[in-house]
Formats: sequence, C-alpha cells, structure tokens
Amino acid sequence: MNAQQPSLFWEDGAVVTLDQRVLPHTCRRLRLRTVDEVIEAISTLAVRGAPAIGLAGALGVALSALRHRAPGGGLDEAAVRADAERIVSARPTAVNLEWAVRRVLTRLGEGGRAVLAEGLAMLREDAEANAAMARRGADLLTGLLPDRPLRLLTHCNTGRLATTATGTALGVILELAARGRVAEVLVDETRPLLQGARLTAWELREAGVPHRVCVDSAAAAALAAGMVDCVLVGADRIAVNGDVANKIGTYGIAVAAARSRVPFLVIAPESTRDPALATGAGITVEERGAAEVTEFAGAPLAPAGTAVFNPAFDVTPAELITAIVSEDRVHRPRQEPARPPDERQLGTSVAAMARTLYAREWMPGTSGNISARSAADGTLALITASGRDKGELTDRDVVAVHAGTARPVDPDGPRASAETAIHAAVYRTTDARAVIHVHAPHATAVAGRWAREAAGPGTALLPLRDFELLKGLGLKDASTTDVPVFPNHADVGRIAGEVAAHLQGRPEAPPALLIADHGITVWGEDLAQARNRLECLEAICRLILLDTGNWPARTTTPAAETLPEGKTA
Repeated sequence: MNAQQPSLFWEDGAVVTLDQRVLPHTCRRLRLRTVDEVIEAISTLAVRGAPAIGLAGALGVALSALRHRAPGGGLDEAAVRADAERIVSARPTAVNLEWAVRRVLTRLGEGGRAVLAEGLAMLREDAEANAAMARRGADLLTGLLPDRPLRLLTHCNTGRLATTATGTALGVILELAARGRVAEVLVDETRPLLQGARLTAWELREAGVPHRVCVDSAAAAALAAGMVDCVLVGADRIAVNGDVANKIGTYGIAVAAARSRVPFLVIAPESTRDPALATGAGITVEERGAAEVTEFAGAPLAPAGTAVFNPAFDVTPAELITAIVSEDRVHRPRQEPARPPDERQLGTSVAAMARTLYAREWMPGTSGNISARSAADGTLALITASGRDKGELTDRDVVAVHAGTARPVDPDGPRASAETAIHAAVYRTTDARAVIHVHAPHATAVAGRWAREAAGPGTALLPLRDFELLKGLGLKDASTTDVPVFPNHADVGRIAGEVAAHLQGRPEAPPALLIADHGITVWGEDLAQARNRLECLEAICRLILLDTGNWPARTTTPAAETLPEGKTA
C-alpha cells in the first residue's frame, strides 16, 4: 500500500478499498460498484474498523443514490433508503456505520451527487479527526507517563486499515514513535481472526516501529510483569456513561490493567459516541459464525459439530478506563472520587426513590430527577445523572453537585441533568434538604392548561382552596395556598432564575411549583417528606381535573426578575 494513499477512497464511480481478509501476504484492491458488494465487504471483514465501515457504508449509499431512478426519471428515494437499511444491518455493534449512513441520507433530497459529496466530506473529516486524536493522545501520555521511550500494548487493529488516515489508537502510537517515545509495542494476536497479528503488525513494520506479537492469553501476564506502561485501544460504540464496546478481549485486558495500575486509554472519534445509549448494557453485541473458531484456512480444528461462543465484541465498564480521547476532548471516566459510606447510602436512597416513582409512571424512561443534600452543612447535593433509565437506577447513577450553583464536584464525571439548576434555585432560597421533579400526569395536565389560559407572560398562580389534602404540604394555613406555574422556557437556566426570584423572600410559599407541560417540583426536609407532598399535590390536581365545573379562578403575578445562579436578592 502506498504510504500516502488511504485504505479506502472513491474512484471512477466505485468504492476502492484494500481487502483486509488476505493481508499481510497478499495486497489486493477491491473495487466495490454495487450496494451488495459493499455489504459483503463489510460483513466478511474485507473492510473493518468502526470508522472505515462507517465511511464505506456512507459511500455505499452514494452508490445506491447514483443508480436508482424512479419511473418518472427522478431519484427513487424509497429504494435508496431500503439499501441504506441493509447497509446498517451488516454489522450492528459499531455505531459509526449507522451514524454515517444516516448523515448522508440527510442530503438525499438534493440528489445522488449531493449524497456523494457528503460522503467525500466525511472522508476528509476522518483524516482531520485522526490527526487531532493522535496529537491529543500523545500529549496526554507525555504528561501522564515517565519521560522515556514507552512500552505499549494494543489490541486488534486501529490504524490506517481501520480508518482512512493514520488511525485511532495506532495513530497515537505512531505519533509517539515520531516523537521518539516508543520503546516497543506488544500487539495482541486478537483471535479468532488475528487482526493484531496480521494487520497491526504489518502496519507497524511498514512504519518501522519496534513491536512483538503477543499471545492473547499472555497480555495479562505481561501487564502483571511490568512489561507495559500503557494500553491503547479503539472503540466501536461508547455509551453516555463511558462504557465502551470494542473487539472481544478488550474487557479482560482492561481488568488486568486496572489490577496492575497501568493506564488504559480508549482512542475514538466523537462519531463513536452513542448519545441515545445510557450505559453499555444496551449495546447489541454481534456474534459471528462458528467456522471462524473451528476452522483455520479451511482446515478443521475442532471436532465436527462443536458448538461455539464467538462474540465479536465485549463491553468494558467506564470505571476501568483511564481516559477516552477523541478529536475534541479527553474524558476521564475512571476519576470519579470514592464516596464516603454515608454519601453512598444517600445515593442508594435517591436511586430507590427514582425506581419507586418510575413504577408509578411518574418518571417514565429517563425523565425526571431527584436530589438530596449530602453534606452536613448543605453545600453539596446528590442528583440523578442525565440520560439514565429511572427504573434501573443504582447509587452509581447519581452525581455530586454544589447545591447552590449546580456545578458538578467532578467535572469529568457523569453529567447531571440541565434541570439541576432548578434544584439549585430551590436549595439556595429555602431550607429544603431534598427535591423531586417528576412528570406526574394530573399535575402536568393542570400546569399545561393553566399556563395556556394565562392572560399574561408572568408566572401564573394556581389558587388552591379548601382541599383537605393541603394539610400534607406543611403550610401554616392549610386551607389555602397559591402554587406558582412557570413558563416552560427552552433555556432551563431561565426557569431556574425565575424560580429563585419567586421564592426569594417568600417563606410562606408552598414547597412546590409547576412548570407548564413539564411536570411538578416539590421539596422537603428529606426524600420521604418530599414524596408525601408530591402525592398530595398530584391528588389535588386529579380532583381539579375531575371537578371540571369548578376550575379555579385565575390570578397572575408580574413576570419575576430572573436571578443569576448563586445570587440572592
């Protein structure tokens, strides 16, 4: 392969790639001219590596878009979309494939040439991302490890063959080598298809980087023996919490690296992140055919009919990963500080409350959030993390924040919901120790209707009179109160500012508020009291909706001045 030529490109109406099935002994070019040929190349690993299969898939859509014509002479979009779905299903684990296909489809309405132009732009972007990752990863290791040539271990193939440029993890290794910082690379064989022994060793030989092929089962021993300074791998899919799917065997290496206190780095482009996937538990792991294990070069190895477990990938938990490096950032999921026992117990209580309210269908899916102050002086709070399924929450799914400002204690840890700002507004203007925000159906319906009927832009007050259940809110006068209904601004910070302005200097205000079409927020001295108040107000809203002839009379307050985060009047 020409040192300057990418392993995958577009030429004369075809996707041109190197057939990785026959390397390193045969260098054979493939010219893929049909969607079926692209799908076969991806599924049989002639093209492999998450970025490369994504780009091949994008160009496969371009092939389809340039060939399919409707009877009237225009583009047959339905046929192209059907081909796109077939391409996406060729390999289910790597998120890059679906991401790339969906991206080029956004240009489908402009015609086949526009789809191709988008695919070619992605090739250029991949090269730029490779270069940025290589620099960022090498810079990180330069500051993280001793100032001497390093002994590195890598798994599978993450170089030019897996991308269109220098690669991901292997790109970092080559950048370190160019800086004179590589003593040796241990290359895992990566069974059963030996991508490390066949492909990575070939790339390192071409680059002149010292290396040895390592038996897969010897990697843990090499780490334990102090033969490795750092592990570098790629990724096929990254969940929101930092769990990583990569070539089978990665998880075991990560466990051994953590045991030996060796840094474990994942190098992958931003396109590998799946924002819809909360944790690695939801990753679909592809299982491949038995012949990859029971045969070698067509010759049988195992007794005929032997059953096989042959997953192509495994999932490495975020806590085993030192850092995830992309072209844009470095994320350190392993660095979440250990919590003291009392804080862990509080986190367990927050998670248990979320599961309870999920079961009542008040926190469907990932919606809603719960927090409780953790520090004795009230300066810190634990809140449910963003993007987590509330029905499966554990104490690991809560985030420590500064109670009055919503700033995370660990900026590199799991992300708290944007609605944390509303919790912070409550904490800095009241003596609350726990806050619950849910989408209870009756309160949400009342809030939406009340806001839509409001006469002006200000906070609408919902007057509640003579409900026996008002006693459950802990009011001085349990016969009457006005619950504020705030507009549902797109900017959550604006809602938080209006909440703070409303509560400031109003000690008689009820411990609850509504947000138009966005649910109910309540608070109390602990989670149990907050839940009880939530149940009372939700029940009152249900009564209001049932008694349609007695809709409350309207009052409105002027629009509240928004207070900045952390400020009080």
